[in-house]
Amino acid sequence: MTAASILRELQLAFVLLTRLPVGKLPDPPPPLARAVWAFPLTGLVTGAILWLVFTYALAFGSPPLVAAFLALGAVILLTGGLHHDGLADLADGLGGGRDKDHALEIMRDSRIGSYGVLALVFAVTLSGAALAEIGTSLSLADALLIGVSSRLYMVVAMWRLSPARDNGLGKQVSAVPAHACLPGATLAIILLVWTGGFKLLVLGLMALIAVFLARLARQKIGGQTGDVLGAIQSSSESAGLIGLAMLGALQ
Repeated sequence: MTAASILRELQLAFVLLTRLPVGKLPDPPPPLARAVWAFPLTGLVTGAILWLVFTYALAFGSPPLVAAFLALGAVILLTGGLHHDGLADLADGLGGGRDKDHALEIMRDSRIGSYGVLALVFAVTLSGAALAEIGTSLSLADALLIGVSSRLYMVVAMWRLSPARDNGLGKQVSAVPAHACLPGATLAIILLVWTGGFKLLVLGLMALIAVFLARLARQKIGGQTGDVLGAIQSSSESAGLIGLAMLGALQ
């Protein structure tokens, strides 16, 4: 692996998971499965944006809940709502699908149903309430840890789950090797040490949510899709913020 190929794969990860202007991809672009190792690195940017907007909104006198929703909105804009879209589609598919094929058909529909709306309302509301509760206690290291780890769990799901479809994003990132998880895991450990190591319980809560969704997807639709991966990221990120709020309340 050369430095040029590493940069191209990193660029592809940012093109797919963010709206950042990172330049035009080469033609042909690198295979998506080779770029998944870089997915957690995009969490450094989203985490930094979350912390910056939230911290400065509070500093300028914004109420905590308003600051929280401003910060979450900034991250949603940065990602194009990609992961929240996956959460909504998965909720619609699992909630309304009669069987695997019907669930996958619903998940492919661009329209959002009642299950998807409710999932988004709960996820964003709980995240905003948790972030407001954390308040000025939110450190940059905390925000980066949640951003990176939630995307690391996506990579783990790609490694452990077979694709549910014969095409689509899930198929493109099938057969991801275990070593693709190493860069994100290493970065998460570094950030965990930076936070003082007390946030291991937060990572555990995030992992529980990710495992629950991964097993549910395997049981209901036979594996992972792009929507499943997005739902894992979005839900584990919400769980991380809730975990931080709970941890703060106990201290």
